[in-house]
Amino acid sequence: MSVPEAEAIGAPADEIPWRRLSVRMLAVHPVREVLRAWPVLIGVLVLGTRSGVGGGLWGLVGVGFVVVMGLLRWFTTTYRISAEQVQVRRGLLKRETLTVPRDRVRTVDITASPLHRVLGLALVTVGTGRTDRKNDGLKLDALSAEEAARLRVELLDRSIAAPAGADDAAPAPPPAPEIVLAQLQPRWLRYAPFSLSGLVTVAVTVGFLFRLANEAKINVDQFGPVKQATDELARSAVWLAVVQVAIGFLIVVAIFSTVAYVVAYYGFRLTRQPGGTLHIVRGLLTRRSITIEERRLRGVELSEPLPLRWVRGARAVAIATGLRVGRGAERGGSLLVPPAPRAEAERVAGDVLRDPAPLRVPLIPHGARARQRRYTRALLGTGAIIGALAVLWWLADWPSWPVIVSLFLVPAAVVVAEDRYRSLGHLLTPHVLVIRQGSLVRRRNMLVRDGIIGFNLRQSLFQRRAGVVTVEATTAGGRQRYAALDVPVELAVRLADEAVPDLLTPFLRDLAPDDRVRDQA
Repeated sequence: MSVPEAEAIGAPADEIPWRRLSVRMLAVHPVREVLRAWPVLIGVLVLGTRSGVGGGLWGLVGVGFVVVMGLLRWFTTTYRISAEQVQVRRGLLKRETLTVPRDRVRTVDITASPLHRVLGLALVTVGTGRTDRKNDGLKLDALSAEEAARLRVELLDRSIAAPAGADDAAPAPPPAPEIVLAQLQPRWLRYAPFSLSGLVTVAVTVGFLFRLANEAKINVDQFGPVKQATDELARSAVWLAVVQVAIGFLIVVAIFSTVAYVVAYYGFRLTRQPGGTLHIVRGLLTRRSITIEERRLRGVELSEPLPLRWVRGARAVAIATGLRVGRGAERGGSLLVPPAPRAEAERVAGDVLRDPAPLRVPLIPHGARARQRRYTRALLGTGAIIGALAVLWWLADWPSWPVIVSLFLVPAAVVVAEDRYRSLGHLLTPHVLVIRQGSLVRRRNMLVRDGIIGFNLRQSLFQRRAGVVTVEATTAGGRQRYAALDVPVELAVRLADEAVPDLLTPFLRDLAPDDRVRDQA
């Protein structure tokens, strides 16, 4: 930052001049607007061709209009940063000024698309801690890469300035070096096929291709390779065709998952910065830089989707205020470790928490009543399916093989019930509350006790009969509610009382210990 700019930041907000975004955005905005408006431009071209005026002329007029609108975005957008707030002024017909107080800044993310990277630019998003879908933060699109990096450090700097009259000759202590907590390793790629991201990618790609073929009035069944594969499968036995399709599908999903993994996490690096922040950099095509203040950290989640558990893999996700939720950890910026060896994810989670104990100490199981509820729910659902198929076979002349096949659901339900029970557990350490649950996705949530706001104890009719209760720990970060399922009543009351001392004292102090348990039951 130049000396005049540094002096301006210390001046009152009204005296700081407005600044424009990088002039290189004049080459980005028009291209982006043309790409966004391509359906409209095609419609204008078709309309011009049918009107007899000339499709080329109408197309040029449409492109010219879109380019001018893109240029106007740069001319009508300015920003300024003072010691108290960040302001962005934008709009031509509808002029608006967005203001974010500096003390409300929670995150500063830097994103660079391929076009941004070619021109040395970066998009800066200033987050205020709101997690709703309509609020993505204040955006500066775009600044030079150097200015964006400097602005990130400046907006997240919570250090206190030296007092007036201090000895200017005294040298400032050198900043502590950054600590690398995790870095992408080539061996992590073997976990990519088990991350399920390829399944979503394949579904989106197939849907897009089918829609494109439908719009172009192409019969996919008659397309060369598709027709040849269909004919080959038709000549095979049913079981062999099913096996071939399954193997082919798994190979395609594995390839797409690996490609998506490389594109999303290439160059991944997690570091602890001197200013008390965690800094994450990742991305092959679109480079993204995410900063998480450690004072906003409320815990860490160790996530183990079922396919990753098969190969002893896991992910680590930050539970922090100011990060968007409901869009997935990758898009919300809270991912600390991508799919990797579970031991590596556990090590990083312990380093982030500065306490490895929550990952090493065995959890307290929830007892026989919790196991009974897992088995009851799994077997009742399976029995209902088998019974419905049997009724259809008996009364509606359905074939008998669905009933026979459905019997294999019984051992599968037993395995799922046992796995769901073994996933249940909790633990209270001097600094962290650990809650684990889930089978399809096993989650070990480690909440910092200082960040827990309170507890909700809920019981359904069947839970009251079983003598168990659901304990919800509430916090300001992440999903904000983290539930320990089917905890015995005596353990639930003790857990809430010890996790946040004196929280339940006003409600329990008039009761003897035995009466407390009996009253809660």
